[in-house]
Amino acid sequence: MNSSTDSARGPVTSLTQHWDRFWFSPADPHTLALIRILAGAMLFYTHFVWALDLEAFLGPASWTSREFWELFHAAPDDGMVHAWSYLWYLKTPHALWTAHVLALLVFGMLTIGLFTRVISILAWLITVAYCHRLTGSLFGLDQINAMLAMYLMIGPAAATYSVDQWWRNKRAGGSSVVQPSVAANISIRLLQLHMCIIYLFGGLAKMRGTDWWDGSATWYSIANLEYQSLDMTWLASYPILIALLTHVTVFWETFYCFLIWPRLTRPWMLAIAVSIHGSIAIFLGMMTFGLVMLIGNLAFVPPTLMKSAVEQTTGRLLQFRNLKSQ
Repeated sequence: MNSSTDSARGPVTSLTQHWDRFWFSPADPHTLALIRILAGAMLFYTHFVWALDLEAFLGPASWTSREFWELFHAAPDDGMVHAWSYLWYLKTPHALWTAHVLALLVFGMLTIGLFTRVISILAWLITVAYCHRLTGSLFGLDQINAMLAMYLMIGPAAATYSVDQWWRNKRAGGSSVVQPSVAANISIRLLQLHMCIIYLFGGLAKMRGTDWWDGSATWYSIANLEYQSLDMTWLASYPILIALLTHVTVFWETFYCFLIWPRLTRPWMLAIAVSIHGSIAIFLGMMTFGLVMLIGNLAFVPPTLMKSAVEQTTGRLLQFRNLKSQ
């Protein structure tokens, strides 16, 4: 009886240990910190773009009326609107511009890592408020921005590569050691799982379309003049290559959530991510979307590798500056 109980308890204990290691092992914050810098810069840029015609997008007489917005967000069961944005309460251009400049200030502070514990929460609230307000003007980029902002406020995103760290070192009278933390690990794990879910459903959705099964979807993408930034129609002479690119894309998205975890296949999955999103950025004119998806993929880069890459890059830049000053 005891031996059978022990044998049954073994796999459960092992599963519990794996679960605890996955979520609650302390992790270095270097990957999270670099994601903060890049995602903060993307948030600043994408919200800065709204300023090109701010009142048309967000003003009282904007393209999206309050009536349409309430109708779009009304719940089917009770008719209540469950989306909220403080931007609807800004009735004058002066108030709107003031709030927008303050939002850009928050995103800039997130990028450099200044007062990050509070600023990261404000950045997420502001991002969601803009997403809720700009119904009809959103793209996948805005949704990924909101996702990144959400996970940045969970972990110690400014533990390194930040003004906050510089201030801590200054107060301590020297360089303090960056400590691993469980919060950094949880933040990265949540982001990793979210990326897996995005790709899984993206791949499954593509499987519903005949263009992805017959291998022609890539051609329709590169031949679409609306998205064409570089002329790739010469690929029409290589139908096998077009079909291969199409099927590789579907396979990669669908099985990303399985193959990104093993050490053997992870580099290949990240390399394909760079290829696909890089191609989207360069050839299809969606530069910001391609870049923001690559920022999300950084969650799978180990912090030790990230730290080494940053240190090597910084060292080379310093050497170049010293040589230039001589």
